[in-house]
Order: sequence, then structure tokens, then C-alpha cells
Amino acid sequence: MDTRPAATTAAPPASDTAADRPLLAIGLLLGANFVFTAMDGFAKGLAGAGMAAEQIILLRYALVTALLLPAVLRHWGGKPWRTGRPVAHVVRGVLLIGSATLFVHAMTHLPLETATAIGFVSPLYVTALSIPFLGEKVGVRRWAAVGAGFLGVLMILRPGSDEFQLAMLIPLVSSLCWAVGLIITRQMRGTERPLTILIWSTGAGLVAIAPLGIVDWQTPSLRDWAFLTAIAACHVAGQYLTIRAFMLASASLIAPFSYSTLLWAMLIGAFAFGSYPDTATLAGAGLLVAAGIYVWHRERKVTGKPTNPGGSIAEVAAVEVEAEVGDEAEPR
Repeated sequence: MDTRPAATTAAPPASDTAADRPLLAIGLLLGANFVFTAMDGFAKGLAGAGMAAEQIILLRYALVTALLLPAVLRHWGGKPWRTGRPVAHVVRGVLLIGSATLFVHAMTHLPLETATAIGFVSPLYVTALSIPFLGEKVGVRRWAAVGAGFLGVLMILRPGSDEFQLAMLIPLVSSLCWAVGLIITRQMRGTERPLTILIWSTGAGLVAIAPLGIVDWQTPSLRDWAFLTAIAACHVAGQYLTIRAFMLASASLIAPFSYSTLLWAMLIGAFAFGSYPDTATLAGAGLLVAAGIYVWHRERKVTGKPTNPGGSIAEVAAVEVEAEVGDEAEPR
């Protein structure tokens, strides 16, 4: 979720930028969502084999850092670690790595599609949190959509029934961490470079997760290393595809396609783990997705800053590249 290769992407020529190739952008985002879901599937396989979630995330961060380090070093002369907001960076990094770790814990006990469906509550959290943190005004319509979305969550959870599991609460906390991290990312827009965010969030995340990952350490087998390498590769590939998608079309156009993750989760859950969502889960997920899309629609219309369900530094990087290209096109 974190450690994005954002600032290593050069600004494309003006003919190749936002709103220029929407169909390709949608295809890239669909591919990115599949890759991210496959990454979750590999993590679920490792967790099911007995590897601790903290160790999985620690090794994932370490491998992703190794893959991205050459690109980061190329920009080291510009001192990208300099920032006036170190506390915000550290908090963001800890929140995002906490979100990732909690989600792996959730997948240890829940079907992939169930954990993914519950996780889509994050845009609703962002809408609610945008009031105290970003000073935005949320109207009755968006509040109604948020309420409908949480009703969808209750349909999935079914508290008090035999289907309810305490583990279902884990993705709710994971999504809250992710949403607060996204709020902090939005606050950094225009003041912090993507590479600065990448360095600080990765470093803070590694420092936070290292002690927890080492405590329950088990030496990975060759199969484990293959899965871990696949997880790191999926992470980098997914981030690259996401950034490219946001460069080729506006966030307002392609953000709703982030919900394709749920479809991929159902397919991977069925083929890889033999799990299938029941009727109540499908109905709740449908209501949750509908609420999220409506919130996106209203935010786009009212504020012009719609919430991307999977948005973080990749979205910020794409917006920054678009701004740079726009500046180049203006007369000075």
C-alpha cells in the first residue's frame, strides 16, 4: 500500500497526459487492481501456511525497498529526505503498514472476497474524516450514502448471527488506518514531493514493523521466498500501472473502476481457495460499492476532489505529473 515508485516516473509529453487515452487508462487500472488482488492472494497463502502477518509485511517492505532503491538513489543528490513535516510522514507510514498488516491478519481468518468487501468501507471513512481533518463540508446526500454503506457492512458482518466472526472487525480497523493515511497524504499535496513521502513512509514502516516481524520469525522455505518475491513484484507492478493509469486519464473518470478489486477477489477466492460469497455478502458488498460510487460522484460534483478507493501516493504522483505538464504548456 505504501512505498510507491512515484517520483521516479518522468513527466510524459503533453499528448500523453490526463484525459487523453481513457480506455487504456481504465485497462491499466483494471490490471493494477488484479495485480494488487493477486498480491493479497499470495499473502493469504503464506499466512495460511503459518507465516506471521508481521513477517510477511516486513519481508514485503524489505523486498520492495530493494527493488526501488536504485531509482531512489538516482535522485539522492536532490536531498529528497528533506521535509518540514517529519511527524506527519512517520504517522502516515505507521498507519499504512498497520493497515497492511491487519489486512493480512484478516485474510488468515476470512475468505479473500469477504475481507476485500469489508475493506471498501475506506472511502466512507475518508468522507467522514474530511470534515475535521480537511475542513470540508459534507452534505445530506453524502451522509445518506455513508449511512447506506455502513448498512452494507452490517449486512456482511451480520452481528449476532452464526456467520459473524470477530475477525470481520479487523478489516474495519485496517480500512480506518488506510483512510487516515490517505487524509494525511491529501494534506501533503502541493507541499511534499512523492519521493519524500516514499522515503519517509517506507523508513517509518520498516522501523515500526521490524520488531514485530522478528519476534515470530520462521525461516522462509523456497516456496515462501517465491511467494514473497511475487508479492514484491506485484506491489511494484501494481503501483506502476496505477500511476500510468492516472497519467492517461483524470482521477474523476477512472476512480470507480477501483471497485473491480472485489470482482478479482471473488475470482481468485474461488479458483485459488475454493471460497464463494453467500447472498448476504454479495448484497452487502453491492450496497457498499453503490454507496462508495455515489460518494465519489457527489465529491466530484461538489468538491472536484473525488475519493479514489485505492488512492494514496500513486494518485498524488499522477496529479503532480499532470500539474507539471500543465505548467509546461502555459506561457511564462
